[in-house]
Amino acid sequence: MSFGLSRGRELQFDGYGLDRSDLPPFEEGPWDPRTLFENPDHRFELEIGSGKGTFLVQQSVLQPETNHLGIEWAGEFFRYAADRVRRHAMKNVRVLHDDASEIVSHRLPDEICEVVHLYFSDPWPKTRHHKRRVVQDETMRAFHRVIVPGGELRLVTDHDDLWAWYEDHAGRHQDLFERGEFESPESAGDGEVVGTNFERKFRREGRPFHSMTLRKR
Repeated sequence: MSFGLSRGRELQFDGYGLDRSDLPPFEEGPWDPRTLFENPDHRFELEIGSGKGTFLVQQSVLQPETNHLGIEWAGEFFRYAADRVRRHAMKNVRVLHDDASEIVSHRLPDEICEVVHLYFSDPWPKTRHHKRRVVQDETMRAFHRVIVPGGELRLVTDHDDLWAWYEDHAGRHQDLFERGEFESPESAGDGEVVGTNFERKFRREGRPFHSMTLRKR
């Protein structure tokens, strides 16, 4: 699939973007993404569904002592975001082209993420596709495993049915997470929830937004 994001320009992302084939074999055990960075001991945050990389680029400038990994499944978006990170020479950001649910559930070590960001995820509105949504009972347990004690899972969507799905899963997993109010990141513009490309597009369409923060117990 092509979204024409490059507009004929060659996208380059060596050193900033990686593919599933770049990861060590599954048989070698957990893969620690903090080793991708010059300072692996710094605070680590994960964004699932990075799109064009807007949140990563905006927020990482304000958090230079935090390492950020974005995971994006759509190849065209991944290449654009990784190239964007390279052009800004952002040493504290990397982008991975892979299935984020699989990475969180089966590849990451325990308790490495201070925050997991999930903004405007694909709602998969048809009932038969609900199993493809990122938030599931299995992934809620996986998020709890990879987030540090007191760390956060931050959720934002414009889709009413997906929001009801989030509320249902948050309610069923109160033993794992305490629900709280969502605080917009510093990089968000005036009146914005997060400030991603999707939010700005949906805002022009007059859509409402829903948000919550789940703090690991």
